[in-house]
Amino acid sequence: MLRPLALILVFTLTACGVETATTAAASAEIKRRELEQAKKTMEQAKQKIEQNTQKILERAAQSEEKSKE
Repeated sequence: MLRPLALILVFTLTACGVETATTAAASAEIKRRELEQAKKTMEQAKQKIEQNTQKILERAAQSEEKSKE
C-alpha cells in the first residue's frame, strides 16, 4: 500500500516540476522577444534622431549662407 502511494507522489511532484520548467521557459522566451523589440525600437529612434539632427544642421547652414548675402 505504501509503495503505490509513494509512486503516485513521485509522479505528481515530477509533473509539477515539468510544468514549472515549461512555464519558466515560456516566460524567458517572452522576455527575449520583448528585449528584441525594444532594441529595434531604440535603433529606429536613433536613426530618426540622426536624420532630424542632420536636417537641423543643413537648415542652419543654409540660414547662415543667406544671412551672409
